[in-house]
Amino acid sequence: MPPASAIPAVIFAKNSDRPRDEVQEVVFVPAGTHTPGSRLQCTYIEVEQVSKTHAVILSRPSWLWGAEMGANEHGVCIGNEAVWTKEPVGEGEALLGMDLLRLALERGSTAQEALRVITGLLERYGQGGSCREDPMPFCYHNTFLLADRTEAWVLETAGRLWAAQRIQGGARNISNQLSIGTDISAEHPELRSHAQAQGWWSGQGAFDFAQVFSLTQQPVRMEAAKAHFRAGRELLQKWQGSITAEVMMDILRNKESGICMDSGGFRTTASMVSILPQDPTQPCVHFLTATPDPSRSVFKPFIFGMGASQAPQVLYPTFGAQDPVRTLPRFQTQVDRRHMLCRGHQVALGLMESEQEQGQQLRQKQQDLEQEGLEAARRLLAGERTPAHQELGGLFQAFVEKETQAYT
Repeated sequence: MPPASAIPAVIFAKNSDRPRDEVQEVVFVPAGTHTPGSRLQCTYIEVEQVSKTHAVILSRPSWLWGAEMGANEHGVCIGNEAVWTKEPVGEGEALLGMDLLRLALERGSTAQEALRVITGLLERYGQGGSCREDPMPFCYHNTFLLADRTEAWVLETAGRLWAAQRIQGGARNISNQLSIGTDISAEHPELRSHAQAQGWWSGQGAFDFAQVFSLTQQPVRMEAAKAHFRAGRELLQKWQGSITAEVMMDILRNKESGICMDSGGFRTTASMVSILPQDPTQPCVHFLTATPDPSRSVFKPFIFGMGASQAPQVLYPTFGAQDPVRTLPRFQTQVDRRHMLCRGHQVALGLMESEQEQGQQLRQKQQDLEQEGLEAARRLLAGERTPAHQELGGLFQAFVEKETQAYT
């Protein structure tokens, strides 16, 4: 956020670190109106639908309903991270953190509104259920980074309990651990009394949420994330005052720090960077990869507006009632969820690793295409409206088509 950003805009970024073979698709869902009293099927459970939902662009693991990251037509962006705390993680099916993220984008017109959506649904339905497509359950609680054109919030949960921190300037990052200390802007009404009843806090002195609720012995994944968190904070500090979308993309591509991950069966399966101008007359621009490893992927621009539609090349094939996530017991079989762009990108990655000359040519094509998208965004935010940008909603699909063609 200003003054850390180089332009009068909020710059949001996220890497989605997921099981390495998982496919992530980019889904556009238009705004909708819904029948009063209707129900909505999320990944595992149903919730009450609201009368109106906002248009959203989502980057999501292809087997579930929610999303790892995304934005809505009002310039709200959200990303989530896994976290384990002293509150036990149950295997019972409830709302996934990724479901909460999508619900918040569909229902919140500001970052603060979206935060209230999450905390309200958390209170009513709870969070739970396996977060990967595997017969062996993988369950966790969630932290969220929410941003809009004017402010950002960090929301960290432990079961149904939560604490939130409002960010109005500078830079902030999250990474698989509790990070809110004593600077709490809002909290669950029973947060402190519960901690006291469990013997985690004496009730005397300052209440440090991260210190009180963090596990004494943390899972290996959370221990490793401490280095990612420190590296992210240091890189943001290094670029303080000159952070742009390109700088954020470079940070997401940083493999030395582990921010761009590929270890222990996990890797960065998709990435997103958004520019949220403080001037409400300027459009927000969201760059999404829809492919793994941002160091060898293309950030492609999406803008809400006339002509916005689903790009079929980044949508996975559907399996209906026979989908392993729908049949009980769940996840007993595997299906190929790769979309067209994912298949082409996978071949391109293989060539980059095995065929030096052809691999370099493909990487150059990726870089040229990304620069074309960044230049289109720069010109748009500078007030230039060329004929090619009249239907701004079609920008993402045009770049997806170009990338798909580059691989074929």
